[in-house]
Amino acid sequence: MSISIREVLELLADSDGGSPENGVDRLEYGDPDTAVKGIATAFIASQHVIERAKSLEVNLLITHEGLFYNHFQPGEQIARTDVVREKKSMIEQSGVAIYRNHDGVHRSQPDGITYGLVRELDWLDELDGYRSFAAMIRLPGLTVAEIAAHVKNKLGLGQVRVVGDRTMSCERIGVLVGYRGGGNPVIPLFERENLDLILYGEGPEWETPEYVKDSISQNKPRALVILGHAASEAPGMKYLAESLQTKLPDIPVHFISEAPLFEIL
Repeated sequence: MSISIREVLELLADSDGGSPENGVDRLEYGDPDTAVKGIATAFIASQHVIERAKSLEVNLLITHEGLFYNHFQPGEQIARTDVVREKKSMIEQSGVAIYRNHDGVHRSQPDGITYGLVRELDWLDELDGYRSFAAMIRLPGLTVAEIAAHVKNKLGLGQVRVVGDRTMSCERIGVLVGYRGGGNPVIPLFERENLDLILYGEGPEWETPEYVKDSISQNKPRALVILGHAASEAPGMKYLAESLQTKLPDIPVHFISEAPLFEIL
């Protein structure tokens, strides 16, 4: 039984929280009436990911982040660059349709990207509920160093960034994905939820990390574990691939991962 791209996207819309009118979720490339031969999900539609999708004979790629180095459509200066022009040409020749699934999956209940990270960290049994943009985890007094080692092992990371005393014992942890590490969401969460540690994707270095440093100076022990944006959100797209495979058992569904973006020298 065949299914069109349009029908797959309707299936996604039924399971997520919907995209706001000014959101970024849209079919970036492809004809919605095309029959789907295979599906892949990925954190971002990099050139490598698109080429990998084509090699897997996938003709629908569902990506969380944007194609051209901007959360919204690229500005004129970026759009005119050689790299963007060549990437657009490659996409058009690939036969791969690309759908951006950002807002909807974040608006689902619970947030599908946050749930995917908690699941990948094997903390579902330790989950102590959600607070809109964050998951609350209760652990049996692990140290910052032990938590960092666990996270690196589960996510296959060579390193994470840590602020705070690595020997400090932590019981209450907040988990936030993507670019949710700024001071406005994180700092009140520390005090409101009495958290020992917060784990997030990324955020400005002069906001939450500096707050934690001053907290420590005031003898209020707190810590951060910073994963990087992709490392925090890719597990959610992996979870999406598994969910789609369950709903569409006759269509091959893949999750395409990538190596960590940065190297530490």
